[in-house]
Amino acid sequence: MKNHLHDIQPDARDRAVLVSLVTPQLKRQDDYDPEQSLAELVRLAETAGVEVLDTLTQHKEYQDYRWFIGKGKAEELKRLIEAREANTAIFDQELSGAQVRNLEQFLDVKIIDRTQLILDIFAQRAKTREGIIQVELAQLSYLLPRLSGHGKNLSRLGGGIGTRGPGESKLETDRRHIRGRISELKRQLQEVLRHRTLHRERRKKSGVYQVALVGYTNAGKSTLLRQLTSADVYVENQLFATLDPTSRSLRLPGGQDILLTDTVGFIQNLPHDLVAAFRATLEEVCEADLILHVVDCSSPMMNVQMKVVDSVLKELGAHGKERITLFNKADAVPAGRVEMLTAEGPSLRISAYNDEDLLRVKQAIEERMTGGNRSFRIPADRGDMISVAYRIGEVVDSAVEGSDMLLTVRINNKEYEKIGHMLAAYAMSHAAEGMHRGESSDHV
Repeated sequence: MKNHLHDIQPDARDRAVLVSLVTPQLKRQDDYDPEQSLAELVRLAETAGVEVLDTLTQHKEYQDYRWFIGKGKAEELKRLIEAREANTAIFDQELSGAQVRNLEQFLDVKIIDRTQLILDIFAQRAKTREGIIQVELAQLSYLLPRLSGHGKNLSRLGGGIGTRGPGESKLETDRRHIRGRISELKRQLQEVLRHRTLHRERRKKSGVYQVALVGYTNAGKSTLLRQLTSADVYVENQLFATLDPTSRSLRLPGGQDILLTDTVGFIQNLPHDLVAAFRATLEEVCEADLILHVVDCSSPMMNVQMKVVDSVLKELGAHGKERITLFNKADAVPAGRVEMLTAEGPSLRISAYNDEDLLRVKQAIEERMTGGNRSFRIPADRGDMISVAYRIGEVVDSAVEGSDMLLTVRINNKEYEKIGHMLAAYAMSHAAEGMHRGESSDHV
């Protein structure tokens, strides 16, 4: 089956009216702000290349199962669309197939919901084979349950912004063909994952320390990667400026080299199909030794955005990872407010364009990597054990006490878990023997 993700280009720029439905149920959510959510939808639409003409908000007790916003509001929307000469209506919430069909027939314009808009942006931004496969898989998974009853309007549903996406094809009107394409994409993705797993295993064997950048979209992750590593990565002040993960080597002040990886940005109500399709990519976060959570502290939605990132990390099983929060764009925030920025665990207030701040980030990574000091009591005649202590960390102090060597070693958690605990167990055993002989038991 031919991939139709990118072969159809728009005849003219999409001109849209954006629509939001606000219900009491949504209002009760602590992290929901209808105005900010609609403002984010405007930015998403602009990122997709849409000309936003106007917005319309409906306050209603519950969504209308046929018209979503109710028949009366749909009539008002129709008049607004005609007055503004719009050819698209974009909804801030996810619509059912029946709602899309009813609205398209009544309004006679293309209907897009928030999920489909995000999927379309991802389709535009995917560059690698893996990214393209994952996006098409998410798009088809979204489209499949919405096929019933669309008839001639199916091409609009599947088309996305500018009629991109897996629509506009007779093959895609047939559930069997779409299921077959989904199965083929999953097979291709498994092959890509096999290669990714091999790369991960090689990185693990090399012992390189891995750091992952995570954060809400447009928080400044790609900018930080470029400034820290001089990486040639695309940076733009827009949502989802980069999609495919990028890894670069970073040299720390002490001379050690680490691997720094930029991951796809998160967003509120990130489509479940996207999370599922991009799980393999996002699991790079799970493999990291340290997570740098980049936060746009100039955003009025900062707290909500931090909660979204926490939620996705929990879903990936990476919430318990060692983490440093970086409050980025601090230069765009009043000094008084910057001083109030705090997070659970270690944090830094930075600007990605400030050299001193970049040095502080490197030092913070180095501090987490090198870890804390641990002391070991080892018999002076056990040169093999003493050499292990020198190999797994930095010996910052040594002293001779009787027939023993007392070593203070700075060692990171990764190395300690790998081999340091064996050295500690030996030291404990030796100390126990010393106590049995009536000797001093001073050790850690």
